[in-house]
Amino acid sequence: MALLVHMLACAFGLGSWVAVNGLWVELPLIVNTLPEEWDLPSYLTVIIQLANLGPLLVTLMYKLCPGRLKERIVIYFILSIGILSCILLALYWDKTTTVAGASRSTAFFIITFFLSLVDCTSSVTFLPFMMQLPAKYITTYFIGEGLSGFIPGIVALGQSVGITKCVNSSQTAGNQTGGDTWSLHTENLPPNFSTEVFFFLLAAMMCISLAAFIALNRLPRTFELSSENLVPDTVASVSSGLENPGAETDGEGVKCQGEGAAQSKLLLAGPKHSVYQLTFIYFMVVWVNGATNGLLPSVQTYSCKPYGNLAYHLSAVLGSVANPVACTIAMFFKNRSLVFLGVLTALGTGFGSYNMAMAAMSPCPLLQGSVAGEMIIVLSWLFFTGTLSYVKVMVGVILRDRSHSALVWCGAAAQIGSLVGSVTMFPLVNIYRLFKSGDFCSTKCPLS
Repeated sequence: MALLVHMLACAFGLGSWVAVNGLWVELPLIVNTLPEEWDLPSYLTVIIQLANLGPLLVTLMYKLCPGRLKERIVIYFILSIGILSCILLALYWDKTTTVAGASRSTAFFIITFFLSLVDCTSSVTFLPFMMQLPAKYITTYFIGEGLSGFIPGIVALGQSVGITKCVNSSQTAGNQTGGDTWSLHTENLPPNFSTEVFFFLLAAMMCISLAAFIALNRLPRTFELSSENLVPDTVASVSSGLENPGAETDGEGVKCQGEGAAQSKLLLAGPKHSVYQLTFIYFMVVWVNGATNGLLPSVQTYSCKPYGNLAYHLSAVLGSVANPVACTIAMFFKNRSLVFLGVLTALGTGFGSYNMAMAAMSPCPLLQGSVAGEMIIVLSWLFFTGTLSYVKVMVGVILRDRSHSALVWCGAAAQIGSLVGSVTMFPLVNIYRLFKSGDFCSTKCPLS
């Protein structure tokens, strides 16, 4: 039974961010088709954060009407919306309209908003639902959440997303004979299968998540609740969320004889954090999510594409791979030391700073045109994502051990950080034009 629940928890987590993660790994192909081109990621980050309306409403319901929000109904609803949106995206992603005299990807943006609404709302509904299960399944859920980026990334590798070559082209100068001029330009090679097929795959993954959620709700409630990982104020929420609360067992497999006895045991085992420690924990949540979901994704094209589409593609895909790898490491190496997590956060911030610096130097970053430069930028994005993903998981585990409400506010803090990061970057990219684009093949950069 435990193995089955682990598999279902992983499959359930698969639907948490699969749509948005799928969009990011497909961007090396999409940016070559849609009119926004290199600016497209900055639009996406803002659209994703506008979808924070969903988690905001859910969080207010938790606060103002505790116990009245039916998480299961909300999850059924958002997963259904996610499946429908993925199908619509496959059909209409490349349709454009003219807005203020310029061609815009209106359909793509609207559908992306609804997909983002699904994924953002999952942050404050999926995790609280997982509170009904023992603590050991929370990491499995995070692995599933990481796979929501890993699987689309592997598929994108097989699709050969963003693979290009440099070709010579000639232009005739006026009517002069023999006046042809030759220049290099980038030519995008066709993918092995279309973007439409890729988006249908995302719809299938959402269906798997919905099926796993249905199965989790139908399983007999005979799980062993971990008395060392729950606190007293979660007992009521766990009991009310289970269909057979009287069948619960403690860590030794003995049935609980009364809520009072269970609460006394949990009270002794509950983790304690000072106000300053909690402030630091939530600061890490805000900063890590602001960096990984807002600040850096907005400029990934400017950071990677000057090194070529292959570097951009590998950075996007391996960044997605780093997430589940970090979750797997967290499953076997659980270091809850706030000092250790703080050091990891600083290390990840250092890698992110390098990525941001290369974006600011676009289209002529350091070591542009060299294999060393390509390797460094790919590894920098890999370690940036990996280190901060580990911090995300461990902070989630720490707050999960405190209470149901702590985990809800963890999701809310994550969305606040993401919103601040994306809103900060959008005007810098699209209004002030601090970041410059350039063709990989034709851009002439001074030797480093």
